[in-house]
Amino acid sequence: MSVVLRPARTDDIPAVRRLVDLYAPDRRLLSKATVTLYEDVQEFVVAERAGNIVGCGALHVMWQDLAEIRTLAVDPADTGAGVGSALLELLVERGRQLGVARIFCLTFERDFFLRAGFAEMSEPAVAPEVFAELLQSEDEGVAEFLDLERVKPNTLGNVRMILRL
Repeated sequence: MSVVLRPARTDDIPAVRRLVDLYAPDRRLLSKATVTLYEDVQEFVVAERAGNIVGCGALHVMWQDLAEIRTLAVDPADTGAGVGSALLELLVERGRQLGVARIFCLTFERDFFLRAGFAEMSEPAVAPEVFAELLQSEDEGVAEFLDLERVKPNTLGNVRMILRL
């Protein structure tokens, strides 16, 4: 049976919560409050098979030219079937449509993102004036992107990766 990719709806959030909860205990995904998932529903896309959500992912715009892939997860029963790649491709296309030039991710899945054209970050992430603006964000993902000390426990072992569009 084929997978349908579509924008998430509020009634998909319990399934997104389930997917996050599968991967959060071993820190493969950052756990988020359910209220945050609802607040960010417009950033999410889901993969649906036979009425069941089998994958999800979000694109969060951080700055004029920069967005982040977040909460990309596939049900373990569906891994290896191309669901994650299809979701990532759709999220990258959303980034293109929004006009961002770079897409960031913080991941343990280095090889998956390398295959999709991402590269490990080696240069400073943003110009100093943009860094100063981003410091004003209360978003934990932005703090992780900036590699702030207070989020170091969340980022241990992760690889910072970037895709230039």
